[in-house]
Amino acid sequence: MPPESIAELPRSHAEEAAKARLKRIGVIDVGSNSVRLVVFDGIARSPAYFYNEKVLCGLGAGLRETGHLSPAGRAKALAALKRFAALADGMELSGLIALATAAVRLASDGPAFCDEIERATGLQLHVASGSEEARLAAKGVLLGWPDADGLVCDMGGASMELAQVSKGEIRACASSPLGPLQLADIRDPALQAKAIRKELKALRKAIPATEQRLFLVGGSWRAIARLDMERVGYPLKVLHDYAPPIPQLLETVKWVRTQDQATLSSLTGTSAARLSLIPLAGDVLAAFLRRFEPARVSISAYGLREGLLYRQMPEAMRVLDPLIEACRHMEAASARQPGFGAALAAWLGDFFADRSPAERRLILAACLLHDVNWRAHPDYRAELCFESVTRANVAGIDHADRVFLGLALLNRYKVVSPVDEVEPCRRLLSPERAAEAAVLGRAMRLGAMLSGSATGALDHAALVRGEGRLMLRLRGPGRAFAGEAVERRLQALAERIGCTPELVLED
Repeated sequence: MPPESIAELPRSHAEEAAKARLKRIGVIDVGSNSVRLVVFDGIARSPAYFYNEKVLCGLGAGLRETGHLSPAGRAKALAALKRFAALADGMELSGLIALATAAVRLASDGPAFCDEIERATGLQLHVASGSEEARLAAKGVLLGWPDADGLVCDMGGASMELAQVSKGEIRACASSPLGPLQLADIRDPALQAKAIRKELKALRKAIPATEQRLFLVGGSWRAIARLDMERVGYPLKVLHDYAPPIPQLLETVKWVRTQDQATLSSLTGTSAARLSLIPLAGDVLAAFLRRFEPARVSISAYGLREGLLYRQMPEAMRVLDPLIEACRHMEAASARQPGFGAALAAWLGDFFADRSPAERRLILAACLLHDVNWRAHPDYRAELCFESVTRANVAGIDHADRVFLGLALLNRYKVVSPVDEVEPCRRLLSPERAAEAAVLGRAMRLGAMLSGSATGALDHAALVRGEGRLMLRLRGPGRAFAGEAVERRLQALAERIGCTPELVLED
């Protein structure tokens, strides 16, 4: 949740205790289409991925016709799980969760498969119910959007789950057999369309409330979103919180049907096995959007696996801001003076006193990140700052805010923006917001130059704006920090906001 002030929030005892208890968490997800091992580097409000490996096994292929797991899929899954168990043994995990979803849940030989896996690897697969799968996907969304309101739709290979979320709470949940592997077993396109309509009608009855926002979870949705980015020439490649206009997304679904798999694979690098399912997934998505009529769509990079991580978190950690927590971590790991970011944000509090809580939250994030790329070559430092934040694997931030932070950090080091790297992204911001980012960058540059990024050095300085003047007051010991470089930074900031700079030394 956004802080009410620009100052850094205190770190909770619960968070520290949880981190000490759960240093590295492994999740094995035995899905209907893929089997994956993800290792999270500790239990953190913004997840850090220590290891991530996926094998497309197709356990659910043919399930609708035979009622059994795919024999070829079972063999591939067993081989993958033997490898994953061996990897986990060598990673010194403090916890390992192994979970199976729709294919194993629905197949008549699912229990025998679980027994075989336990004998061969020692892994005990927990088979999630449809409701549990829906809730875990919703928890994954809450990891990225703590106050999420809307409908979570998670498409796996053999099922599709829905869950309502409201103000961070999970409400109604439902499950259906609308996975593309199940639909592929229906050979007739007309019968496929009929099955989609029937299942969506049942889901609409199970969850009748009208939702304004739809969160899409799962590999099929992410593949469609990636193709949408490529089709329209979207400037960022970060899938999390990608929010394409619904008419545009529907056009992409139609467009996918006109392209061959080689073309689609060349655009995104998506495997042929995944791409073969995309047209059916697109049919479900188009029908879903018509039936549920959400106002907007957001792609979630977090789902069931992150939901398992979220489930381990104490409540005190869940309510923390994922963006700010990630920025704190990056500052602690990479800044010259960890802790200075909060001091810089507090120092700029009066200068940005008229900003909203959401804007002050971004100012705090920028200040925490202002120095994390200091080791980069000076000729490329500004560009790296922009790229690192616009491409960072963090939650709690939309794409426009990513670009805002990137421009602010770029202006922290450079006045003139590099055209090739930055200009395509500017269209995600209004000119006014881009100008605000430049002001923030120059303000951070002044504070960092004045103090040398030393915590406590700003205690005797104040930045005051009013009546066409921008005044920097240095009091007592702070007078020793005056100098030509400081005056240049003050001048640059004053010019940006249309003020006359004034440096005042006081006893």
